[in-house]
Amino acid sequence: MSSSAYNLEEGMATQLTLVDSCAYGVPHTFVSLESDDMRNTRIYAADGPLLYTIETDTKTRAHTVVYREGSRDAIAEVKRKDLRADRIKFGNEKSMELKSWLYGASGKWSDFPASFDWQGRKFTWMTNKAKQITLYNDSDPSHPIAWFQSSRKEVYDGFVDSNGRTLLLRGVNLSGSSKAPVNEPSNCREALWEAGETGETSFVGRPFSLEDGSADVHLARLKGWGFNVLRFPVTWEALEHGGPCSGKYDYDCMDYTIEVLRKCKEYGFKVYVDPHQDVWSRFSGGSGAPYWTLLACGMNPRNFTATQAAILHSEYPIAHDAKPSSLPAMIWDFAPKCIIDGQNIQDYLQSHFIAAFGALADRIRDAGDLLDECVIGWDSMNEPAEGFCGYENLNTVPEAQGSTFRKGSRPTPAQSLRLGMGQAQTVEHWDFGAFGPKRDGTITIDPKGNTMWLDPATESDGFSARWGWKRSLDWKLGVCVWALNGVWDIESGYVLQPEYFRCPAFDSDRPVVFEADYWRPHWRAFSARIRAAHPEAIHFVQPPVFAQPPPLDGADDLYGRCCYSGHYYDGLTLVTRHWNWFNADALGLLRGKYKATWMAAKFGERAIRYSLQQQLGILKSDADILGPYPTLIGEIGTPFDMDSKRSYGYTDGGKYAGDYSNQQKALDASLNAADGPNALNYTIWTYCPDNTHEWGDGWNMEDLSLWSGDDLRNVGVSDAYHMRSAISSRAALVHKKSSQAIVRIRQVAPRAVPSLAASAVSLATVGGVSLAPSFDDDMDGQFNKDQSVLITRPHWANQYDFLTDGARAVRAFARPYPVAVVGLPVNIVFDIAKAEFQLTVKVRAEDKPVIESESSASSSLPTSDSKEGDHAELPTEIFVPLVHFARQDIVARSVAGYAQSDRETESPTPPGPDCDPSPASLASSATLPASSLVDIDVHVSSGKWAIEGQYLRWWYAVPSEDGPDLEHTIRIARTGGPIRVADDPTANALAASDGFRDLCDKMCPTDLKSCCIM
Repeated sequence: MSSSAYNLEEGMATQLTLVDSCAYGVPHTFVSLESDDMRNTRIYAADGPLLYTIETDTKTRAHTVVYREGSRDAIAEVKRKDLRADRIKFGNEKSMELKSWLYGASGKWSDFPASFDWQGRKFTWMTNKAKQITLYNDSDPSHPIAWFQSSRKEVYDGFVDSNGRTLLLRGVNLSGSSKAPVNEPSNCREALWEAGETGETSFVGRPFSLEDGSADVHLARLKGWGFNVLRFPVTWEALEHGGPCSGKYDYDCMDYTIEVLRKCKEYGFKVYVDPHQDVWSRFSGGSGAPYWTLLACGMNPRNFTATQAAILHSEYPIAHDAKPSSLPAMIWDFAPKCIIDGQNIQDYLQSHFIAAFGALADRIRDAGDLLDECVIGWDSMNEPAEGFCGYENLNTVPEAQGSTFRKGSRPTPAQSLRLGMGQAQTVEHWDFGAFGPKRDGTITIDPKGNTMWLDPATESDGFSARWGWKRSLDWKLGVCVWALNGVWDIESGYVLQPEYFRCPAFDSDRPVVFEADYWRPHWRAFSARIRAAHPEAIHFVQPPVFAQPPPLDGADDLYGRCCYSGHYYDGLTLVTRHWNWFNADALGLLRGKYKATWMAAKFGERAIRYSLQQQLGILKSDADILGPYPTLIGEIGTPFDMDSKRSYGYTDGGKYAGDYSNQQKALDASLNAADGPNALNYTIWTYCPDNTHEWGDGWNMEDLSLWSGDDLRNVGVSDAYHMRSAISSRAALVHKKSSQAIVRIRQVAPRAVPSLAASAVSLATVGGVSLAPSFDDDMDGQFNKDQSVLITRPHWANQYDFLTDGARAVRAFARPYPVAVVGLPVNIVFDIAKAEFQLTVKVRAEDKPVIESESSASSSLPTSDSKEGDHAELPTEIFVPLVHFARQDIVARSVAGYAQSDRETESPTPPGPDCDPSPASLASSATLPASSLVDIDVHVSSGKWAIEGQYLRWWYAVPSEDGPDLEHTIRIARTGGPIRVADDPTANALAASDGFRDLCDKMCPTDLKSCCIM
């Protein structure tokens, strides 16, 4: 180890973290720190002189500068980026991972603290109270001489990989099914109340079974679609359904979740956990909180339907004559006297919520192999809403309130309070048609004396024998808590304090700002608890829908680890379940962009698509309030039960069964909005392994799953082929003893296709499932016989067949995109009708990739016809989906395979060598130098490219240190044009629309701002 081991070397622009006073002419002395906080630290020698000043941007903690005494010239600067391994460099020696240096080859944190000898002195690394890795000399353990501030702990201007390439994270929510236990969808009432009251339920089996091998099939499908990130919903009920005082969480569920996460890790997914809720609880018509929380609030959930305090799917429209299938889609500190177990009810509930997810975080941490490797962060509470907060008058409904929704019965807040006490009310009724909400009359709701408030007889002197809590004697059960707190009078129905919720209880001189006054304190408490278990967690920040986040600039807020994760849906399409030729700029309208409502209207598909892209651009800019952090749209998607479930064959004599062309247009419009200059990360809502045409995603008639077992193609096998439920989904032969599935996929004879192991797209053997080609039906039959358990196996003809079977509007969501970019993606364009993709990247000198090891560089590194330094050593990687760019023979064989799945399949030829990168220029249109799964024409402005499986690698020049920024462009198209599948009505409908679209292109300039129609 050289004497320059701990230098802050001049000119080192990144990864500078170690300080040693000996390196700067103060030998044999130690330094003292005025503070252990690295945000603003002055370092002194033991004999007093100031050595260095270290200053960090207090807002983002993403930019640190080190100054020498008496100078404001930076001797070092640290800009931190996420997922870059922490490294240390000794003089001219090769850099190495800090973990490897500290702990040796094992790299295990369990070896900490570590000691070593240098120049006759013994040094020990340990952790100081600021949780920094700190170096001490054993002769003076009270004074640190160096410390390490992890550069990997920051997310700065986006996600990057360990080589410094910009990442796009695109994936799906896994899964909407996790809102309820297995086999207890929201339309079923049989076990609902018993499960809540006994606390005996289980979410084990969510989001899919680990016992039958189907998990591998689902994850292989998601990976084959190009997804690399999963949002993982978990409900509070799943963790603490047994009650608040039992002292026992559902550790079986937590451990099952850990095993599911490990399975996700096997497939290379990054995951962020979503503490999911919708309108509080499934016992109040939503999802999230356990049953006992409603009782703790003094409520009786069994009377929610009668009082219309909430709409429960299983009891709609009335409890004694329920018709769940008729439920319309898309319906659903101020109480100082409400003290329970010595806490205000708000604090009581929030503390239990936070503690439950903290326990899950602890459990995942203790698993030892998931944090940061797979689980990269935690979302904040799903879609929080302001409720009555900010209402200026309880006798009216504020039109500007973001959480109000005009569909169905619409009582005023005052009417809702009276209904809750069993008083009949005549309220407005609204319909939501093609042109938005419209009042269509009134309706009388008569609870017939039933109240939503808990019977006083359920507790004795405020003590609950069942749940173990003690309620304040001032809290009288059976009475509306707002009447108890003087807001209204029950006998007269008169509202005594109509402005009660206008101002925060702690500041009566100003209106409520819900995001800052109530959401932010809750977020801070939640994030602090998560950080205690997961110090390097990325905090995905999700304020109320369409609301801007408040500043999170406290000293202990973000730690440079943040991603804005707002949600976005095309509201008109979501509510009307129809793809319209007009739409509206909903976000712009809410943000005051238009002087009149009609000005927000958008007519024609091109204008709608442009508007959606602008709206997502606004959400992206909201992240600036938090700091220079990336944006990930946490939920985005479209309903698949459009037009009275026409695509399921429910109308027109089944004429349109399987036709998802309208859903494809709608979903493409939304996801296209995340492309363009926005270049956004996202997780689509949702993927449900147990989706059905009848009940959708199994929750309140939502039906947004990208895949459904009811859409699996009919290949002439038994109904057992369909994956109908998460716990019993059967996609393969299952060996119950080994819990291992063999999924046979017939492989088209390749033309020198790269080896299966070389491509995630070719679905090689991964984990417990073998996605292997099948050529021997006799062997398969013998395997069935040997297992003694026969589950009819699907007979996918090839990879294309597998990735499209059961998928809905797959061409809209299995999109080409840059997975890892040398530089920054500045424009992403994909024309779904023409199967043409274009990417423009901006490259700066600082974007030169960092090669950490030999394995980081590709074996296909271009060397011919290029001078040293012409190209980056690492490529930009682009996902090129099979569903758009597959070879025609693969597509043809797939279509034939639907009806001829048992015919002989020719044996594959031996795999050929990996293809070499192909030189290309602006004028080139060379196809693959060696055949692969896809057949594409590629034009690049400069550089070289190669294709492997569904991924294209592209090498190009990076500017010199003093050189100007460069811009490179690549265009990818399918040879011979887009896929035309005679048996695919979606593809046919898309092809039929080309003529109309071409006509529009001729009528209007490409620049939408000059559109002659809008």
